[in-house]
Amino acid sequence: MKKALLPAILMMAVACKFETKKITSEEVLEQESRALNWKEVDEYPAFEECENETELVAAKNCFENKVATEIYSYLASQQPVVSESIHDTVYLYLEITKEGKPQIDSVKIDTTVTNQLPKIREWLYESIDSLPKIYPASKRGIPVSTVFKMPVVVKAE
Repeated sequence: MKKALLPAILMMAVACKFETKKITSEEVLEQESRALNWKEVDEYPAFEECENETELVAAKNCFENKVATEIYSYLASQQPVVSESIHDTVYLYLEITKEGKPQIDSVKIDTTVTNQLPKIREWLYESIDSLPKIYPASKRGIPVSTVFKMPVVVKAE
């Protein structure tokens, strides 16, 4: 019985094929790229005062609040004079490059605002140029560019 069992075990061992597939680094990179969500970042852009925020939502809020504060402060310092009261929202599409440089991608301004404040676009560009140092967003430790849609409420009487 033992002699009959030995050939059966050998036959089973030889019959089992063990296949291994070698995966190239390009294939690994492709699989990882498909698995990543490129619409989200691991870390939002940050000003020096927001760098200690570890929670993603808190870091985003800190960044957006700082940008808004800086823009409103700059616009208020221009002391615009208007003939009619304005209460409108301007949409600013702000890009933070992977180098941490802020730049305006586009601005959506209603004509009633530009009629009353013809320099508003120029002021917005200047306010962004005057922002303090920004650390870029990152995805898996690599700096990436991000774009934010920022509403700017324009109120003047």
